[in-house]
Amino acid sequence: MNNPDAYYQRDEVSNSDLTALKEILYPRPVFGDREAAFRFGSIVDALITEPARVDFLHMTIDGNPIDEDEFLHAREMQRALRAEARRDLFLAKVLEKADTQRFMVNKGQVFDNGGFEFTLDTRCKWDWWLDAPHFGGDLKTCSATTEKEFLDSVDYFDWDRSRAWYMDIANSNKDFIYAISKKNFKVFKLFINNREEAIYKRGREKYEDLAFKYWCFAL
Repeated sequence: MNNPDAYYQRDEVSNSDLTALKEILYPRPVFGDREAAFRFGSIVDALITEPARVDFLHMTIDGNPIDEDEFLHAREMQRALRAEARRDLFLAKVLEKADTQRFMVNKGQVFDNGGFEFTLDTRCKWDWWLDAPHFGGDLKTCSATTEKEFLDSVDYFDWDRSRAWYMDIANSNKDFIYAISKKNFKVFKLFINNREEAIYKRGREKYEDLAFKYWCFAL
């Protein structure tokens, strides 16, 4: 399944580029089928944030057929998020008002590594972006079934790094994650309310370290 835009062919540095570098520098065991997990997450993203790409009757995305079991599983996750929105007024507003798949570019973003400054052209692509309050958030699928497992996932998968990266490209002071469990359809949420919070600082520390290594390798 291919996303029909050219975002991934752009040459600015993305958070995914930092992830790829980290996997080269610090390889760790891979549990499960990563490609299948990424494909399934892309299906859920499309159903929730880009429904115009989806033919719900024929179970296709961009005209490409999707495995029936995967499609129906993704639909259950979509329904779980909608059910959550009936209880969560903020989520309801996000689903109603937010721009989806909005990408941003920051040319010549300045980084600091122990007093040494360098620049990179950077980019990000928001699942949800709210223009008026000037912040956005991310949609995730996860295997967590409890709050603790979800919070552990935020650190393990470096979702904190991605949120700090996005916040700094957009120069926003808030951010959020909604994550839907693939196992029990529970919806988890995490909010960053300012740059003094530990999760933002941890994420920024992570990305600054990798951004400096990326800059060194790019020389």
